[in-house]
Amino acid sequence: MEHFISLQEAIDMTSHYQVDVPAGMVNSEMFCKDSVLALLSQPGCASLRIYYGKQENGTIHAILVGVDENGADMVQTSDLILEEGVRCPPFCPTTSSPLNG
Repeated sequence: MEHFISLQEAIDMTSHYQVDVPAGMVNSEMFCKDSVLALLSQPGCASLRIYYGKQENGTIHAILVGVDENGADMVQTSDLILEEGVRCPPFCPTTSSPLNG
């Protein structure tokens, strides 16, 4: 399965989203390479899944988990779950990005 889209499609999608950002959401979250690679390098990991969760204070975050070749979340076989991405705003790209209107 290919997941790639063009830059223009990404600009269109992020622009539409940013015009009417849902309450509690941000434009993006950034995860460091080492953490994502650790998640993807788990034995049996074929892909990753992104969930959205809400903390007690109402802050919404992306939660990343590994997924095996059968499409099952690897939560029974691993304790590697990513959360607490660096949120934009306030920590947005340091240079101009067409994806961050």
